[in-house]
Amino acid sequence: MRERGAGVVVAGLAIAASLLAVPGYGLAGDPAAASGAFASGEVLDETNWGKAEGLLPPEILRHYKNGEYANRVVPWDGLMQWDPEWQEAVRSNERKLTVDEAGTIIDETTGKQPPHILGYPFPVIDPEEADAAIKILWNHLYDWYHNGNRHNTIELTWLARKGVSRKANEEAYFLYYDGQPRAGAPRENPNNLLVQFVATTLDPVELQGTTALSWRYRDAEPDALWSYVPALRRVRSISPTNRSDGFLGSDMSQDDGVFFDGKPENFLWKVVGEKEQLVLADPFRQRGECVTTPLPEGGWQTDFKDVPMAGFQDPAWNGIGWAPVSQVLIRRPVWVIEGVPRDRYYLYGKIQLHIDKETFHGSWNRKFDWKGELLNTFQVTGTGPNRTLDGGKSYLAFGCTFVRIAENMKLDRATVSAVDQKTRPINCNAVPLDPGLFDHANLARFGK
Repeated sequence: MRERGAGVVVAGLAIAASLLAVPGYGLAGDPAAASGAFASGEVLDETNWGKAEGLLPPEILRHYKNGEYANRVVPWDGLMQWDPEWQEAVRSNERKLTVDEAGTIIDETTGKQPPHILGYPFPVIDPEEADAAIKILWNHLYDWYHNGNRHNTIELTWLARKGVSRKANEEAYFLYYDGQPRAGAPRENPNNLLVQFVATTLDPVELQGTTALSWRYRDAEPDALWSYVPALRRVRSISPTNRSDGFLGSDMSQDDGVFFDGKPENFLWKVVGEKEQLVLADPFRQRGECVTTPLPEGGWQTDFKDVPMAGFQDPAWNGIGWAPVSQVLIRRPVWVIEGVPRDRYYLYGKIQLHIDKETFHGSWNRKFDWKGELLNTFQVTGTGPNRTLDGGKSYLAFGCTFVRIAENMKLDRATVSAVDQKTRPINCNAVPLDPGLFDHANLARFGK
C-alpha cells in the first residue's frame, strides 16, 4: 500500500510579473529579437558576436564575445517525425486534457487522472491561458518520456576555467510508468508512479557505491527519495527539498536532469515571452549520422562519436574549459516560462526555462536567487530531429554527442556532464527494466 506524506508545503508566493529587464535580450516585439543573419556554417565567435545579440541569454553571449565559446550556426533540418501511436494519441489529447489547481494533468470531462498518457498532453497552447506555462512544461516532459526506459553511464567533471578539479562516474536507470508506449511501461502501477530513478557512483573510490533513489508520483504528492552511503551501511529516507542542492557537491542538481526534472506542481508557472533564439544542437543528429544498434533483450544502444564534447577534452581548445565544442547552433522559436518554487526553502527563487515552440525540447535553464540575481545556467543540446529505428514503427530523439553544462555564475566555475567514447559508455533507450530494481528496501545492493 502506498504511504502518503504530509503534502507539498505551499508558501504564499506570487510569481514574478515579468522577465528581468536585461539589455539586449528582448522577447517578442523587441527589435533585438529580430537581429542576426548568419550564413550556413558561419562560426559564431568573438569576431561576429554582435550578430547574436538578442538571440542568446546575455551570460552565454558574453562567452562568445570574450572568445570563450565558438560554434557553427547551421539551419534546422526540417520536420519532426513521430510513430503512428504517438500521432493518434496527440490527436486524442487535444481538447481532452487539462490541469487541476495543483498543476496535475487530468481528464477535462471526469476531473480525474487518465490511466495512461502518450504524446503531447496539450498539442495546442494558448499563451493567454493561465495554465499555459505548466502545459508547455508537461509537453516537454512527455516528449522526453516517449524515448522509453533508460540505462546509461555518464561522467561528471568539476571545472575551473582552465583545469579539471575532480571527476565522478555515474550509472543510472530510469523507469517510466507514463509517457512511453504501453509496451515498455510496467503493466501494473499500484502506487500511481510517474518515474523511478536510481543512480550509483562508480568512482572515485571515496564515493564508490553512493546511491540515490527517487520515486515520482503522477499526482501532486511529493517525491519519495532515499540514499545509500556505503560508509554508513544503511538506507536513509531524505527530504525532496534537497533536489535543488548540488549533486555530490557539484553545481548540477537533481532538478536539472536532462534539462529540467523538477516536479511541475512544486512551482507557480507563467509564460513571460516568445522569441527567436539560437540553441545548442548535436550536428551528427542534425545530419542523421548517429548509429543505433538493437539490443538482444530489447531497446537500442546509441554509440557516441569519438569527438571532444567539451573544451577540457580537446588539447587544442583555447577557450573556457566547459565550452560545448562539439555542438552547433540552430535558430528556433521558443517559449520562455518562469517558475517560482512553492517551497520558500528551495535553493533558487526563480527558474527560467526556454522551450522550443514546435518540438518542446529545452535549451537554456536559468536559475535566479530570491532577490532576482542570476546564479546558475544549465546549458543543454536543444532541438534535434526524431529518427526512425525500425522502418517507421517508432521514432526516438537520440543523439551521438552529449554535454550538459551547469555554470556557477558567482564562482566562475562549472560542472559538466559529458562522455568519453574511449570508455565505451552505456547509452540505451527503450530498454525493458524490472520495477524491482527500484525497491528502496534493496538499495544497499548497488553499493556492493
